[in-house]
Amino acid sequence: MEPPAIRDRRPDALGDLRVLPDEIICDVLDLLTPRDLARLSCVSSVMYILCNEEPLWMSQCLRDGGQLEFKDTWKKTTLHRKNLCTKVEVCEKPLQFDGFNSWFLYKRWYRCFTTLDAFTLDSGDMERHKSVTMEEFHSEYDCKKPVLLTELANTWPARTKWTIKQLSLDYGDITFRISQRSSQKIKMKLRDYVSYMEGQHDEDPLYIFDDKFGESASPLLDDYSVPYLFREDFFEVLDLEKRPPFRWLIIGPQRSGASWHVDPALTSAWNTLLVGRKRWALYPPGRVPAGVTVHVNEEDGDVNIESPSSLQWWLDIYPQLSDHDKPIECTQLPGETIFVPSGWWHCVLNLETTIAVTQNFVNKSNFEFVCLDMTPGHCHKGVCRAGLLAVGESIPGDARDHEFSKMKLLDDSDLLRKAKRLKGSDILTKPFQPNAQWHAGNVHAQPLSMMQMEKFSYDISFLSKFLEENRDHYNSAWSPDNSIGQREMQEWLRKLWISKQDIRELIWKGAQLALNIDKWYACLVEVCACHNLPPPLDDEKFPVGTGSNPVFLVSDFVIKIYVEGNLDSSIHGLGTELEFYHFLRSTTSPLKDHIPDVLASGILANENGFLRIYPWDGKEIPNVIANCKLIGDCMTNSFPFGIWSKIKTELTDQVTSEPRNIWPYIVTKRCKGDIFANLREGLSMNDALHLASFLGNQLRNLHSLPLPEFCENYRLSIKNDSLQAVHSEINIPVAWELIIMTLNRRRRDVRKRLSVWGDPIPRHLIEKADAYLPTDLRMLLDFIKDDNGLYTVSTPTWIHSDIMDDNILMEYCQPIPSFGHPSCSPSTANGELIALDAEQNISKLQATHIIDFSDLSIGDPLYDLIPIYLDVFRGELVLFKQFLESYGLPLSKASMNGWLPCTVSENLERYKRTSYRTMCYCILHDENVLGAIFSMWKELRTAETWEEVEETVWGELNNYQCPR
Repeated sequence: MEPPAIRDRRPDALGDLRVLPDEIICDVLDLLTPRDLARLSCVSSVMYILCNEEPLWMSQCLRDGGQLEFKDTWKKTTLHRKNLCTKVEVCEKPLQFDGFNSWFLYKRWYRCFTTLDAFTLDSGDMERHKSVTMEEFHSEYDCKKPVLLTELANTWPARTKWTIKQLSLDYGDITFRISQRSSQKIKMKLRDYVSYMEGQHDEDPLYIFDDKFGESASPLLDDYSVPYLFREDFFEVLDLEKRPPFRWLIIGPQRSGASWHVDPALTSAWNTLLVGRKRWALYPPGRVPAGVTVHVNEEDGDVNIESPSSLQWWLDIYPQLSDHDKPIECTQLPGETIFVPSGWWHCVLNLETTIAVTQNFVNKSNFEFVCLDMTPGHCHKGVCRAGLLAVGESIPGDARDHEFSKMKLLDDSDLLRKAKRLKGSDILTKPFQPNAQWHAGNVHAQPLSMMQMEKFSYDISFLSKFLEENRDHYNSAWSPDNSIGQREMQEWLRKLWISKQDIRELIWKGAQLALNIDKWYACLVEVCACHNLPPPLDDEKFPVGTGSNPVFLVSDFVIKIYVEGNLDSSIHGLGTELEFYHFLRSTTSPLKDHIPDVLASGILANENGFLRIYPWDGKEIPNVIANCKLIGDCMTNSFPFGIWSKIKTELTDQVTSEPRNIWPYIVTKRCKGDIFANLREGLSMNDALHLASFLGNQLRNLHSLPLPEFCENYRLSIKNDSLQAVHSEINIPVAWELIIMTLNRRRRDVRKRLSVWGDPIPRHLIEKADAYLPTDLRMLLDFIKDDNGLYTVSTPTWIHSDIMDDNILMEYCQPIPSFGHPSCSPSTANGELIALDAEQNISKLQATHIIDFSDLSIGDPLYDLIPIYLDVFRGELVLFKQFLESYGLPLSKASMNGWLPCTVSENLERYKRTSYRTMCYCILHDENVLGAIFSMWKELRTAETWEEVEETVWGELNNYQCPR
């Protein structure tokens, strides 16, 4: 008699969800909270199984980021981290059910417990050498093909000192960064990590991948040295805090590893193994591995690679590849160093517990590729990684005609074999349909046509053909996956230009890709010739600073070319600046002595390939832009593109669509000294206090200036933004209404904007931003009750809005007597300005000028305090107090005892707090100042309310007493 058949539990246990595959159900469960999972596990036997899967709880645990201590299982660890009760779980024996089989769960379970004995041997097609000479390396391998070198690390102390046991003894209490698939940063103490590593059974185990180990465990740097072949690194000219991550300590158990990727910025890398064995797989540039999808964002070029885990690829995809379709492979043994050239795809699987060190570098061979990869745009980024799959058959004409330079790794027979064998990978990937919109979607591994194989070349002259024709470094979205920011890129290239004069031809080529340097240099030469300025010397060919417009220093002159934004914004940038300088010269304000003198200004126009200059002093509408449909109006003060026109333009959403072949420029007198950003590290506390007093004095001068005459006609042309009166007793000037309209626009999408900025702004505070802000933003204004009992609003002021560390000039001077400030101690909140002079804290650096007024606006003077406190002072309260003491103007004119107008029932007391108004401006700011706040005050990331953030950051403003 046959035993009764076991019934399938799945249909009854899942109900209507039975139509979904287990993989989709698990993805949905991952979206739930631990409490929801606990409730759902009680619904049925199958839900109990699905809701108790360890990979699900691992994902739940890692979602929060932060410091991690593993507690035997991921479910226990999650419940412990979230302070949820675990007593029942500890005491209760797990339930067992028959009648449920899942191929998806079985494969996941298999990956958690499999051994990797089958992968201990490789095909041996990686070249191996004991070592090579520098000449051999550059001629045969550098930027050409990988190689395994067996004796580069023989003399390292790390060969004997770096064992799991010894590192645990020496660095067990040191916290290291963990690499895993969560977007949140995870850290573990080494002792805790070793305990996790020895007991875990994860399909994609955590592993230490720490780029800051040199700072947290600096003695480790003495245990190894960069091999002689890889010591040239152009990023070394950057300060350590500004250079991109470049060195990593890697510790991982069996089954861990790095999934398929191309190293950031197309840098090259070396990796030396100290303990264990690693299995490597590599494909040449442009060859997307089977099972991998490349996503390229068409707006900013951000490249995201979707790949199975290293273990999953080796178990599920690798065995299905034909021998000819398999990657270049090797098994790396202790003491061996592998070199991975620029642009090469690679995947690593740890066959047993491993310890390794790796570094990325930029040298002469890959420098142009690095510059190309960080250049704005998207098409070329996709081609660099995915080859001509990224464009299908639609190859640009100039690229199509490029002579194919054969990669030395492959001969003609290899090309023919690859064209055939790639057809065998169809079953592993989704079909790719070439179309003109490839960059908005995905690029999948797939068979390459013969045309694609013959045309693609990892050659800089070929790849640069895919740059967008109208690309503009200063005016294009910067890819967030770039290894350094846009400002750091400018600084890096300039430092290279100054420090490596023997390779200036190469640096210029890289700067042509990344900065359009030849275009802006031609503009510079034309301006110098027009105004009889000396021609730029070789050292003066590169723009200085880190701003969003190219600025050149030529002899005693500063030339700035306005390229940021569209023509409207740049012409208003110059027009407002010229209006301000003109207006300031007509006053007796001491501010005149602390801003540069304007010597010339005008408009550069590219007319049929030739540059022409039209001088312009900001008055009237110049003929060169008269037909450009700009919004400038003839004002009574003769500045058609002045401050009020600028505000109006921001409100109308009118954008000119003309190609950017017109650029305003300004020439100012070069002031002595250097920008504060370059001098910060050498500043004593007394220097910093003098700087704070200087800024307080100059902001007082700026905010005391009268405003240009306001044109009432501006109010009439603004549509769909009318404001209802708050109260009949309030008289709000039209000038303030325009400012409030601007703030209202930012308020409408505040949560969306903060969500885009994301980390480190806490998600729970983003959700509360709307409730924190006033329902009527005019409640932020300073109401004054006059003698007749009517409420009026204080007049808005000029605001610079961009006084940051690169817009303040300082110079060395004769020692200035010390402040003798009782708070001048070497210890400060953020560790930035702590050095005391050896000569009894006597000042040697003195602030002299404030520069760059192109971002001038009109508004609340509190707006100017934000960049000063956050960027210049870095949150140092002693300096902020000194600044306020020197500022000496009232920051709140609201009647503390009077009535505050309000249309709805609100907490009126908060409007009396200057800190509240300032915090609202931070949330509504058009720059990510909140990111700076939560980076400096890390403890605020756990704050429950915006009021907590307000009090911590801006609470001192409530103690401010304006001198009478």
